[in-house]
Amino acid sequence: MRFYVIFFAIFFFCFCSCSAPEKKKVNNKSGFIVEPEAVFQGVSLLGDSLMTTVDSVSQKDQIEKLEKAFASYAEDPSLDNLIWIGRREAYLGRHDLAIRTFTKAFNEFPQSYEALRHRGHRFISIRKFDQAIVDLKKAAELMEGEPLQIEQDGMPNRLNIPLSNVQFNVWYHLGLAHYLKRDWENAIAAYEKCMEVSGNADLLVATLDWYYMALMKLGRTEEAKAIINPVNKNMEIIENDAYFKRILMYKGELQPEVLLSTNVEDGDQRLQYVTQGYGLGNYYLMQGDTNRAISIFQNVLDTGYWSAFGYIAAEMELSKVYDE
Repeated sequence: MRFYVIFFAIFFFCFCSCSAPEKKKVNNKSGFIVEPEAVFQGVSLLGDSLMTTVDSVSQKDQIEKLEKAFASYAEDPSLDNLIWIGRREAYLGRHDLAIRTFTKAFNEFPQSYEALRHRGHRFISIRKFDQAIVDLKKAAELMEGEPLQIEQDGMPNRLNIPLSNVQFNVWYHLGLAHYLKRDWENAIAAYEKCMEVSGNADLLVATLDWYYMALMKLGRTEEAKAIINPVNKNMEIIENDAYFKRILMYKGELQPEVLLSTNVEDGDQRLQYVTQGYGLGNYYLMQGDTNRAISIFQNVLDTGYWSAFGYIAAEMELSKVYDE
């Protein structure tokens, strides 16, 4: 046990020294804080460097939760506690550290499809789609026949009710990795499996949205319309409101302009703006309005929220347009 305490004390010290801001007041009256240099995470689909800077002020709560995760693992070196360290690192934007932690988790627990589920997710974040696919396919093999495992939320919804399960997240992220590679057929196959474990309205609309878009990319319009037909305005959605609105737009029950009404300056709404923005841009793209689509995709990129799936998808679309 003492080994784990020492190991993670050193590990956390390294995290803080290379990522957590050191407060340096250069002007006592203003209290200005100089932040450290950003840490490289990967390269975007447009060739830009993806950087992370951990802010000890605005992210104080997440840093404290990471400290608690280290303490929990030191006391009980379980798979779950180790995975929580990786999840907390990822919430701070340190996908590099999270991937290293999930790798450690899988090495120590070789049957842990949970570790591969999370590592696959973070490989998507840094645009390593092929590695994500390998992890998520392996996770699917390992979890076959296992009962649904509810996944606790690291960032709880407004009702503090966990809605997803590990099996859903494996198929959902596998479909996404294929989608971002423009491999629509394999994306559809993954989303068909994901539908089997989308046991509530929130999971259903999240799956259906990407499933619908992949079908539309292949020109399978009637199939696409059919799968979203059950979605209606009376559904109770707790957290996936952005996907819900996108589907209502596809059905003609919501005007496209409504998806642009989200305030991007509001930090709490920024993810929703990015998610809705990609859906709206893709909607115009599929209608042949390329200029409007490009403008919306660029607005998504201007948010700087580079780890969001809508952001990555907007990159994917723009990289294709610029290559033509």
